[in-house]
Amino acid sequence: MQNIYLGRQPILDLDGNLNSYEILYRDGGATHTIESNQHVSASVVDNILNRFGTQAILGNRKAFIKVDEKFLMSDLIFVIPKEFFIFSMVHVDINDKVIERFEELKKLGYTLAVNDIAINKESIGQYINVLETISYIKIEFNEDFKEDSYIENIVTLLKKNNVEVIATKIETDEKYQLAKKLGCKLFQGYYFSKPQILENTKYSASKANILKLYTLLMEEASIDDITKEFENNHVVTLQLLQYINSGAFHFRNKISSIRHVLTLVGNKPLAQWLILIMYSNTASSNIEVSPLMLMVKNRTELMESVIEDIFPDARANGTLGQVYFVGVLSLIDTVFGVKLEKILEDMNVDKEVKDALLEYKGLLGDVYALIKDIESFNIVGISKFVKRYNFDQKKITEISLKSMKAVSSFEESMKSTKG
Repeated sequence: MQNIYLGRQPILDLDGNLNSYEILYRDGGATHTIESNQHVSASVVDNILNRFGTQAILGNRKAFIKVDEKFLMSDLIFVIPKEFFIFSMVHVDINDKVIERFEELKKLGYTLAVNDIAINKESIGQYINVLETISYIKIEFNEDFKEDSYIENIVTLLKKNNVEVIATKIETDEKYQLAKKLGCKLFQGYYFSKPQILENTKYSASKANILKLYTLLMEEASIDDITKEFENNHVVTLQLLQYINSGAFHFRNKISSIRHVLTLVGNKPLAQWLILIMYSNTASSNIEVSPLMLMVKNRTELMESVIEDIFPDARANGTLGQVYFVGVLSLIDTVFGVKLEKILEDMNVDKEVKDALLEYKGLLGDVYALIKDIESFNIVGISKFVKRYNFDQKKITEISLKSMKAVSSFEESMKSTKG
């Protein structure tokens, strides 16, 4: 289990809700991939996830994990709990023994998938005789992917056989729209985090009000002025009180007023919460909790854990607050649809935070780059950070799991505020 990196990437449905996750894991040496070390990977998933608890890591969702033919045919496959995991096949040669194992797993209630296959007669053809055992096929929408009648026919064939198509590598709205047109209903990729920049766009009234509240808090305005401004924004006030009372904070008594919140929580944590809540407000009413909000929550958790490990006094000297702000502001251009440079200027963000966000400069910029490498599972980038800061490789997995658990808990608390 030493030097194993582990990550979690979201899979979204048509409404933008989180449907499931893909669990990613690799040898920390950056030269070995999951495909070459399936037995170690199975041990990682079984031990680490069960140590934290599948509910804490996955919530009420399932996770796709990659398995190769060697692992598929071993008894180790039965160690992975079928209630929580979906086996996603890689490098599997379809033969009589493999078909027999597919049928056995299907009969036992396991869910099977095929991972990122190319759309051609050879790749699809080998799975034709086992489609009744397969629930999902992932199709990679890479840069070379083009729409044609053959692909449309393949997707139609898969759907007729009750095989759900998952479009992966969806990084742009163009690919997202193409995947929808082809009939895909599940999507993997960070297209939802890409801003649609509109020049000269003005902030909406609700977002402008939140920025006004943020400014009052950060400028240490009087408690009377801040309380009055909150009370003039009933929706935000209600969300805040519900969130504070949801279990996310652990106060001895229930909070009943904004003045009480200000006294107990403090201005800066509230200012940070206001920015975070804007991510939630970008979601449609059909979405339980905004994936953007969960992505930002994950970033801030990871960044805080990394900076506290490097500098144990980060909280006392203010670095922790800065790194939190880098994380929480890192997707703010997606919320506003305005260039990040303009937003940071309007918010009067300090130079260190601005340099980190715009140019990956300084310690904050390095930590921010690391978190983006963790998200994209860029092992080379992670290894560079580990070497530069003499960071313990094993801690990457530890903080990733800790973050997953925190995000799942946060999601549940946010759901309760909607209920």
